[in-house]
Amino acid sequence: MNRLYLLGASLVPLLGATRSLREGAAIGLCAIVMVGLHQLLLAPLRQRLANCAYVVASLLLLAALASCLQMALRAWSLPTALALGYYPQLLCLLCLASDLLLPEEGRWRLLASNLGAVFAVCLLLGAIRQWLAEFANLHLASLAPGALILLGLLLALYNRLRPGSAHSRRQGKL
Repeated sequence: MNRLYLLGASLVPLLGATRSLREGAAIGLCAIVMVGLHQLLLAPLRQRLANCAYVVASLLLLAALASCLQMALRAWSLPTALALGYYPQLLCLLCLASDLLLPEEGRWRLLASNLGAVFAVCLLLGAIRQWLAEFANLHLASLAPGALILLGLLLALYNRLRPGSAHSRRQGKL
């Protein structure tokens, strides 16, 4: 299994839990807290543990962080916790992907920019999905397949507006 499959699997909480702007902000903040704490707590262990022990420590830490996050959501904001469901636990996949794919050099700067982008996408998806569901009466926007379609449209718009030509591996051949 390729490590890049974790990136695809980490889209599940992003697409499922952004039905409104409030839920998008909540799952975005949960992602920032969970990934940030995971990286911060694993930083001293990165050099000291072997590969297998490091993975086990990472998984145990993720289980503890996900449980604490879910309990904190239920204690301080029960309606938000009920609306998000089990999507905050799926943020463990985002934590694993960020841990495996980030380079050693410039790790924190790249992590901060990636988490900022995840938060911005959560807010954008939440706001657009809420507007489409409430004001445009498009019920598909409030479902997960509608979020996937909307994310594809946003990525297509980003690629269209981005300056420069596509890489040669992306260009089609006749």
